[in-house]
Amino acid sequence: MPGTLDKGEGLVRNASLAATELIREAIVDGRLEPGERLKEEELARQLGISRTPIREALLMLQVEGLITAEPNRGATVRAHSAEDLEDLYMLRALLEGHATRRAAGRIGEQDLERLRESCDRFDALSPTDELRELVRENLFFHSTILDLAGSARLAGMVRRVIELPLVYKSYIWYSPDQKRISSHYHRQIVNALSTGDAERAELIMKEHVFEARDLLVARVRAEPVAVPEPV
Repeated sequence: MPGTLDKGEGLVRNASLAATELIREAIVDGRLEPGERLKEEELARQLGISRTPIREALLMLQVEGLITAEPNRGATVRAHSAEDLEDLYMLRALLEGHATRRAAGRIGEQDLERLRESCDRFDALSPTDELRELVRENLFFHSTILDLAGSARLAGMVRRVIELPLVYKSYIWYSPDQKRISSHYHRQIVNALSTGDAERAELIMKEHVFEARDLLVARVRAEPVAVPEPV
């Protein structure tokens, strides 16, 4: 029948979507590092599925910019130069700053409480022992503000920048002092949002993003990511 989806095709599509989410999460939280090769056979074995949905998942992640694929090398987690990171973080600061300004005019008391609770959870986590939880809490904080901005187009643009392997990598290099700086920015953003000061909320968010940029760019310049040689 025209327009119907074959059951087998539907199962493959569901498996590829699930594989895409799992591989994306592994990239974002640092289990798969920039420059690391992604072997279809190994991923299929780890996820307990065939290579076909893995191949489709890698194609989707390539479109998103999370991985690259080259002849004779296969797929690898995308590695960024210091110059790439500077450009991407500048874009992120502009977009996320604008999202925070929009959120200031739409936020309610329950939303503020969710952000305050996120700050409390963030403070309680250890960058040494609970890195993945720290990354997820940071993304929750930023995603909550993004949702409050109320713009699907803006949300898509910002998430595309945030979910590149940028945020998690800066946290891998975070010291307790640097984590406290990030926590301070989060709470200052909440304070500005609670008073409806859109201009200040936008400014603090931009400063927060630039702080992360400066840290990450300095470390990438000092310790460039090693990219595997062609096979």
